[in-house]
Amino acid sequence: MAFDWWDPVRDYCERTGPELWAEPLNAVSNAAFGVAAFLLLRRSRTPDPVADGFAWLIGLIGLGSALFHTLAVEWSALADVIPIALFIHAYFFLALRRFLGLSALAALIGTLAFAAAAAFFEPVLSELAGRPLGPLTNGSVAYAPAALALFGVGLASLRFGRREGAALIGIGVLFLASLTARTLDAALCPFVPFGTHWLWHLLNACVLSGLVRAARRAGPPDASVA
Repeated sequence: MAFDWWDPVRDYCERTGPELWAEPLNAVSNAAFGVAAFLLLRRSRTPDPVADGFAWLIGLIGLGSALFHTLAVEWSALADVIPIALFIHAYFFLALRRFLGLSALAALIGTLAFAAAAAFFEPVLSELAGRPLGPLTNGSVAYAPAALALFGVGLASLRFGRREGAALIGIGVLFLASLTARTLDAALCPFVPFGTHWLWHLLNACVLSGLVRAARRAGPPDASVA
């Protein structure tokens, strides 16, 4: 069968048909990303174009997710996942620079290594488990590397005496709660007909907002660090 970008997609409990408004909670909850972006930009007291760029990216994440949860077709799925992937990898680079004080080259190498490890994470775990973990976790295993990165960079930051490390670990705990809501969406569907995916949106808006605030507090890396 030929691939069609307009093929319908039903990934979440709330959707029971192809209608535009078949996922009202999943769609409307994306407004949380817009609110988070607005507050980040409005409360910006010191110039930080990089942090402001991440705030705009949070708004784009909300828009892409809203497209997916209304249109629910193959191309809108890309509009959903691409901004998220961009945020994860760009923020990892930023974290290496601002929290660990790495040079731009070292941060780039670290980010490329993280991207490669993340790409192989699910296939390797699935091979070890003897079964595909994507369907078993409702696709949430793909976000496990991001959670591990939060705790890893957070702990490393604490070792370097950076107070932002504790914030990253706290945000990591919140992200685990968010990931749990995403994972249980299908499993709880017989008991919660509207699912729990909308909680993933609300909690993630807090997660992403917290990350940008932490980066803004840390400030740009020392100009002496190339």
